Amino acid sequence: MELGLVGLGKMGNNMRERMRRAGLTVIGHDRNPEVSDTASLAELVSKLTGPRVVWLMLPIQVVGPVIEELKGLLSPGDLVIDGGNSKWSNDGPHAQSLAEKGIRFVDVGVSGGVWGLQNGYALMVGGEDADVALAQPIFDALKPEGDFGFVHAGKVGAGHFAKMVHNGIEYGLMQAYAEGWELLEAAGNVTNVPEVFRSWREGTVIRSWLLDLMVLALQQDPHLDAIEGYAADSGEGRWTVNAAVDLGVPVPTMAAALFARFTSQQEDSPSMKMVAAMRNQFGGHAVKAETDK
Repeated sequence: MELGLVGLGKMGNNMRERMRRAGLTVIGHDRNPEVSDTASLAELVSKLTGPRVVWLMLPIQVVGPVIEELKGLLSPGDLVIDGGNSKWSNDGPHAQSLAEKGIRFVDVGVSGGVWGLQNGYALMVGGEDADVALAQPIFDALKPEGDFGFVHAGKVGAGHFAKMVHNGIEYGLMQAYAEGWELLEAAGNVTNVPEVFRSWREGTVIRSWLLDLMVLALQQDPHLDAIEGYAADSGEGRWTVNAAVDLGVPVPTMAAALFARFTSQQEDSPSMKMVAAMRNQFGGHAVKAETDK
């Protein structure tokens, strides 16, 4: 099995290495010549034999232009896989565009981050059965060992939709752990907060890999003194909440976690200014503006 891999960032580069260790022939392309195996997409395609398979691990902003370029380079029967964090609603148009030339399309939601090289990647796949089957050796090389970590979620768009919901759940879990940590830190009678979280790693109903990573972070910095209280929000968190609105599905935990990240991104939250002002009006709570910013 051979494939072209476009995009060799933190995840793409590790994915290339994991596939090579599994015996696949991977020809990588990246705008960074230090990690790229080819100088152009045209050179990448020329080095592959049909039916060609090209996997994209790119930011959403450049997926469309790269697919259009590949459309002019690939042949009927070839397959394009979008494994980046693309919006699921873009997958249908991409598939339709490529189908005009008889080129196949599969979307894959990929989870695993920088640990994927060691542990494998969770793969959520959308596409036709025959197209998924063509790429199955790739999925087998990337996923964790055993029966878990891979799912053919449904038709085109299903893979990215599943990954979007996965990230919404991730938001909620992270927010709950973070709030629990803050509460324990604030409690004067709890003197070993990192050990509390470490004790929860076995035998409790809240154990998870996120908890393991949290314990690791606390081992490195017990009070997170070196960490800024800021968390960016990925597009998928917003897309999850928007999709829930469109489908009429209540997701209050995911929405609250998303909005909590918005709050963290503001140096001085306007909404919290208003909360303080109203509390002062009805309760006489002191209001103090910071003037030394």
